[in-house]
Amino acid sequence: MSESTRAGFPTGHRLHRPDPSSLRREVLVSPAMCGGGSLVFGQIGDWTWDAVAAACGTNVHAARAADGRPAYLSFYYYRVRGGRTLHPHGLTFGDELRVDSRVFQYGGQSAVTLHRLAPAGLDVPDGPLDAAEFYERPRADCLYAENYNRWIARSRPGSNEGLALTAPPDFTHRHLPRLPNAHSPRSLVGRAREAGTFHSAPPPGFAPAAPGPTCRYELDVVRDLNGAGLMYFAAYFAIFDTALLRLWRSLGRGDAAFVGRRVVDQRIGFFGNADPGAVFHIEVRRWRGVRRPGAEIADMALRDAGSGRLLAVASTETCLDDAAADGGP
Repeated sequence: MSESTRAGFPTGHRLHRPDPSSLRREVLVSPAMCGGGSLVFGQIGDWTWDAVAAACGTNVHAARAADGRPAYLSFYYYRVRGGRTLHPHGLTFGDELRVDSRVFQYGGQSAVTLHRLAPAGLDVPDGPLDAAEFYERPRADCLYAENYNRWIARSRPGSNEGLALTAPPDFTHRHLPRLPNAHSPRSLVGRAREAGTFHSAPPPGFAPAAPGPTCRYELDVVRDLNGAGLMYFAAYFAIFDTALLRLWRSLGRGDAAFVGRRVVDQRIGFFGNADPGAVFHIEVRRWRGVRRPGAEIADMALRDAGSGRLLAVASTETCLDDAAADGGP
């Protein structure tokens, strides 16, 4: 095992390479990495880009398709599972983490990257992150993230609609481990895209609650676009949380409880992008735990208000304390 000095990685983060598919880093959580918004999701996404760059020999920050168009390692599916000790909105300044990341081959135009965030000093295996641990035996004291990324490029200059799948010629992947078919997210995400939801049927152990309002949201060019002029993948988390906060308030729940909620499972499927000036409608459904009164799932769909085009779906499972759980039907 050796410490990496590869250019482009964050300074102050000690990096190791357990094997060619993996990165391990020791992290001190800074203000730009945590909070109630989308910062933690953006940071994990940056770690995905770092891991793919290291594992696949591709400069993901300046990649180009064979015809010279800029190519982007876009996020197609993003899942985060919080544990008893760590959850996405529970990180704060100065927390020390060990982050293990591993990239799996997933065809010539995509990749799946798994991450385990563990408190520093926790006894976790030294080898590469095992997919079986991630999917079958997650540790209650860790946070896990799954990123399914696809290479895309613009079909038309200046337009964020109709993005095309295309990988840079130097994207190498056949040497990477294969993700077991049982854990492939492709079918799950495909069904969610077709149905407009991750939950075509009520989730097991949950019952329908009062429906949420449909929210209107205008694309914010100050916050929601990245440096390439595309909608930033982490902004989708903030947009869905904006809708969830409106639902929260409509139930008579306080903002402090919303900030302090514990998210135990959150997933987003990214199915479209949008140009400046776009207006969205966000549809919200909600379920409450049958045997766990503090458990709730919010299911949301983001659509273009004019065309009805589906841009993303999200599912967020939250663990509420008794006071918050009693704040609405």
